[in-house]
Amino acid sequence: MYVYGKNVATEILKKNDQIDKIYLLPNFKDEFIKSAIQKRNIRVEYLTKKQLDKLANGNHQGIIIPVPDYRYSELEDLLKNENPFIIILDHLEDPHNLGAIIRTAEAAGVDGIIIPKNRSVTVNATAIKTSAGAYKNMKIALVTNLKQTIETLKKKGFWIVGTDMEGTDFETIDYRGKTAIVIGNEGNGMSRLVKENCDFIASIPMKGKINSLNASVAAGIMIYEAVKQRK
Repeated sequence: MYVYGKNVATEILKKNDQIDKIYLLPNFKDEFIKSAIQKRNIRVEYLTKKQLDKLANGNHQGIIIPVPDYRYSELEDLLKNENPFIIILDHLEDPHNLGAIIRTAEAAGVDGIIIPKNRSVTVNATAIKTSAGAYKNMKIALVTNLKQTIETLKKKGFWIVGTDMEGTDFETIDYRGKTAIVIGNEGNGMSRLVKENCDFIASIPMKGKINSLNASVAAGIMIYEAVKQRK
């Protein structure tokens, strides 16, 4: 897998991950990154912009790093804190949404993110780029069945809070205990089985003519309401 962009590259270089080589534009100017590459004696291959464009499906900012595929965490790794707060993504499809949610969740101190293995976006190069390097600090579990995962979380004392246009005002729900917030698919929302297994359905009041929010924006609002209550 190829990852790209200055923020992602900076986080990877800070983490001291094994890197065999890096592709750069000949006139690449970021001095921190260039210094880190030199200190670690990483092999550099200089490519033209056209060559870099073929490797990256997005704005690479003149740097691309070949890395192994993302290594997912086990579900139990997300639950090690005494009072965990996690996000469940119910079959999101847009890697930009996934990357933005990873970035917000990492900034807010969320313990982890759960995504399903099938019919869902995974942690690919676009999600990594959008996360601005935050993926390096976020535990993400890939699970086979969301309904069964929710049942497991409930047995461990979690409250499951789904999101939907028809529900309780999100600010009136208590997020202070073990909490999992579910963000539904961009077009269809939460799946029926997931929705039926939620303890609460939270709604964000809408006062304009548009009756829904982008998934990553809704996730950000929900996450920070929970963070505010959990202080």
